[in-house]
Amino acid sequence: MGVMDGKVVLVTGAARGVGKAVAVEMARAGAAVVVNDLGVSLKGDDTSDTQPAEEVVAEIEAMGGRAVANFGSVASWDDAHAMVQTALDTFGQIDGVVNNAGNLRDVLFHKMTEEEFDAVIGVHLKGSFNVSRAAAPHFKMQASGTYVHMCSTSGLIGNLGQVNYGAAKMGIVAMSKLIAIDMQRFGVRSNAVAPFAWTRMVSSIPAETPEQQKRVEGLKKLVPEKVAALCVALSAPASTVSGQVFGSRNNEIYLFSQPRPLRTAHTAEGWSPEAIIDRVFPQFENDFYPLHKSGDVFTWDPV
Repeated sequence: MGVMDGKVVLVTGAARGVGKAVAVEMARAGAAVVVNDLGVSLKGDDTSDTQPAEEVVAEIEAMGGRAVANFGSVASWDDAHAMVQTALDTFGQIDGVVNNAGNLRDVLFHKMTEEEFDAVIGVHLKGSFNVSRAAAPHFKMQASGTYVHMCSTSGLIGNLGQVNYGAAKMGIVAMSKLIAIDMQRFGVRSNAVAPFAWTRMVSSIPAETPEQQKRVEGLKKLVPEKVAALCVALSAPASTVSGQVFGSRNNEIYLFSQPRPLRTAHTAEGWSPEAIIDRVFPQFENDFYPLHKSGDVFTWDPV
């Protein structure tokens, strides 16, 4: 008996990396899995290849599990609904969604084009909305269901050259929390996970300086299978967790803070711009966040 016995889960971007690890672990835990993947490059703009998703299905079936491939694009409203329909047609139900599909268009902000911004927002943020929304009526009707949305420390903390990606991922954090609020009355849960794993999504990180090379070597130790266990746990009926933001970094699991007021400044007569500059900013200065990047915060070797 696995923790996901009798459940059906749709995993997007499930042919490689974290998505594949999640799909396989879901199957190992007893779930039937819709393995969605376009089979495109990291940029997501070339010809689709069905083979990677089919290979994951074959791997799951070889270990005695149930799976079906789907090759739709999360960026398409119609394709997202077709993914959910694939689960219903093949397995008769849909119980969980793992929004993992992604792409990258890394470039410094002052050089970023509209297409480079829209392409990343369209897959990560809009794609996560499309698939989540497609499953929502079924979750509501059956009074149960789970969402796991992949976010990133690129949004939670920051990284160079990823304005589009970080904005999309922080949008996903907010979306996950608000889905949890809206769907709570129907017994539906939603959480976000920041995965630390060496996959195609992080293999483009620069390794030109000694410091960058050291960071990359550390990242290569992070295996996607470690992320999968957390995703399964959050999706399991035995869990009641909702509206939270987690991180998974090899054998470490993090619970991230969510924005709350740190300091307050008040004056009976109201604030002028001059008074804010002279009094409020100096008062708050010790609590200002530095311009850290993810690598500045996670400085220790993964365990």
